[in-house]
Amino acid sequence: MSVFEHPEFDQHESVHFIHDADTGLQAIIAIHSTRLGPAAGGCRRWQYVDSKAALTDALRLSRGMTYKNAVAGLNFGGGKSVILATDKAPKSAALFHAFGRAIDTLGGRYVTAEDVGCSVADMRHVRETTSFVSGLPRSGASAGGDPSPLTALGVFLGIRAATRARLGTDSLQDLRVAVQGVGNVGLNLCRLLHKAGAQLVVADVNREHLTRASSELSLKQVAPDELLYSDVDVLAPCALGNVLTSQTIPKIRAKIIAGAANNQLATEQDGARLAARDILYAPDYVINAGGIINVAHEYFGNSSEEQVVAEVGQIPLRLDAIFAESRETGEPTNIIADRMARRIVAAGKA
Repeated sequence: MSVFEHPEFDQHESVHFIHDADTGLQAIIAIHSTRLGPAAGGCRRWQYVDSKAALTDALRLSRGMTYKNAVAGLNFGGGKSVILATDKAPKSAALFHAFGRAIDTLGGRYVTAEDVGCSVADMRHVRETTSFVSGLPRSGASAGGDPSPLTALGVFLGIRAATRARLGTDSLQDLRVAVQGVGNVGLNLCRLLHKAGAQLVVADVNREHLTRASSELSLKQVAPDELLYSDVDVLAPCALGNVLTSQTIPKIRAKIIAGAANNQLATEQDGARLAARDILYAPDYVINAGGIINVAHEYFGNSSEEQVVAEVGQIPLRLDAIFAESRETGEPTNIIADRMARRIVAAGKA
């Protein structure tokens, strides 16, 4: 099967397979669309089952970035990169230098930043071999740096919008929220929820993440395979995607799903499955756009942190519109968001 026949291939403009013999780097850069601007999306370093799984992830994530950037009103197209984490290619400055050189050959068609498995420090190494990178340390009062706190802020504000739409309240006091994954984004989200008075249930396969979270916040820990089915008001997936499936959805007890993870729905039909159970789904690429908003302001320059926060504050308004249309038409929220994104891309103007 060629990449063109792959089920997740969606008229992608180009897909690049990268190999560097000296560092062992194996990476895939998928450019879905540059219609609205350079294809922007972070770099994920992950231990995939095989290269086919890595390609599937890159294709799905890059399409999601096109939609995310379009709905967020950014002058970015959609792209994504994945680095295959193997024992033969450990993290190193040299590996990210090689990755940066590969990005540089694309001449600005793709702009990277950190995602799962990568850090600000890694992006600094990428920056040493290409200028087409964001998510770097902040300079003075300008926008930039680790985008995860802004992603968490957008999700937090989105949860508030979802609770207003589904539960009829703006208050998060005593709201029961299950957070799947307490890495950088998940922990920042937990901090905001805790401050707002929410009751937290968390799970993470990384014990260090759990130790850090539990030492700082009042929360209940459960096993990762139990968290999806916790008796809570809100389920916030903040780890990897494909957690909402035909097998998991019938057992979910939450009334709202609103989290930071990309590609939470395994298939488009899973949005309808959630709607049939009266579970309000906040489309992932709408609610988790805070990080890429920060990346865009950093990359294009001349923006302050205050401007970024103000723009992240628009996320609940977009969700309000999607929730309202879903109530009026009966269509699943993911279908409405996808149509909105495609309309913006087709018009060629965010």
